[in-house]
Amino acid sequence: MEEGKHFRGSPSYYGILGVPASASAEDVRRAYKKLAMQWHPDKWSRTPSLLGEAKTRFQQIQQAYSVLSDQRKRIMYDSGLYNPAEEEEDEEFSDFLQEMVSLVENVRKENKVYGLEELQTMFWDMAQSSETPEWSINPFQRMHDSRYWPL
Repeated sequence: MEEGKHFRGSPSYYGILGVPASASAEDVRRAYKKLAMQWHPDKWSRTPSLLGEAKTRFQQIQQAYSVLSDQRKRIMYDSGLYNPAEEEEDEEFSDFLQEMVSLVENVRKENKVYGLEELQTMFWDMAQSSETPEWSINPFQRMHDSRYWPL
């Protein structure tokens, strides 16, 4: 995906603020402050021909900052799962994604290589810690459970 674009061809929030995806929270805040001052509609009120553009840009800057400055929203956005039309995103899913990102970061720090079975077990442990429907059963346990494989 192109740095300055997000899915569906719309400008990415990182592109709007002019920061890389690896930008720290402080970098995002500084970029926001600079751009908000530059494009604030009050500053352009004496130039009516540019006022509409200033309002549009200011709204984009506000939206980009509201997402990238909120850790939960930023994780959803970076994962391609953030939908601005559904501002009331699922907090449990966001927590789950945050836990996954944290797990990946810890594995990188440890420089440890996990086997497929270990990764599956960790994934299912995380999934089981959140609310799951009663019908949801770990398929890896099914293989070894005589209730599902009668002889």
